[in-house]
Amino acid sequence: MSWKKNLFDWNNARAFLVTAEEGSFSAAARTLGMAQPTLGRQVAALEAELGVTLFERLPHGLELTQTGLELVDHVRSMGKAASDFSITASGQSQQIDGSVSISVSELDAMVYLPKALSILRRQEPGIDVDILVTNNVSDLKSREADIAIRNFRPTQTDFIVRKLKDVDVYLYGTQEYLDNFPTPKKPSDIKGLEFIRFSRSDHVDPFQDFLSEKGYVVNKKSFPLYTDNQLLQIELVKQHLGLGVFPVEYGDSITELIRAFPAFGPVIQIPLWLVCHRELHTSLRVRKVFDILVKHITQTD
Repeated sequence: MSWKKNLFDWNNARAFLVTAEEGSFSAAARTLGMAQPTLGRQVAALEAELGVTLFERLPHGLELTQTGLELVDHVRSMGKAASDFSITASGQSQQIDGSVSISVSELDAMVYLPKALSILRRQEPGIDVDILVTNNVSDLKSREADIAIRNFRPTQTDFIVRKLKDVDVYLYGTQEYLDNFPTPKKPSDIKGLEFIRFSRSDHVDPFQDFLSEKGYVVNKKSFPLYTDNQLLQIELVKQHLGLGVFPVEYGDSITELIRAFPAFGPVIQIPLWLVCHRELHTSLRVRKVFDILVKHITQTD
């Protein structure tokens, strides 16, 4: 390899890649956490270093030139290599002090993290924990998080995965709301139930499918309210606006709510998995956090 030919700054190449993926200097600057003029200067510097024009500045925004189109895949490969390099280096770190990031959904964070992190802080006060609370799937390969708590098993072979438990998920409502429905013999006897829905999609709604499989009679009118914010769902249910579906560990802890039609059992069982990148599992601090989460969550009823 001729190193003398690599006459460009990687930071400038990264600015070019993120701009190409985000479609504008402003969006790329937000993604990278820098000022827009700084990012623009980095892209301009890369163009000067390479002696090419990467973007056409058009009235409607940026557009990659033919040269930009030819180069962006190469830079994307460089970005992946840089990410892999970072993951491997982090995995080799044997210093216990440092930061570990955890990606977790809203309700799983409320149920499982406070006690587990209390144990961690007592045992390893030098470990800082960055908690990414999101109902979206974080990309561990891109280092959006070191560890993730998920409701499905990843298929990638370069992940360490641990099945923690199966979680019973019940319908919950207020006593006032449920008083409107006499005790039924089977789910199909219940007419007029309304539910707080997770998604506004009209195409795929697993929640509706779960209810139908259990025998509940549901249609579009059964879901007048929808939000992906699980904490807001709870507050809507508290206002007698319908039923919500929550994991039993959390639903049973809400004093204003009770299980709806408990004789019919849970609506579904959801698996809980703990995931981290295989390389990161060799890091002492990541391993420490991983092991504490496993021990605490598997023992939580």
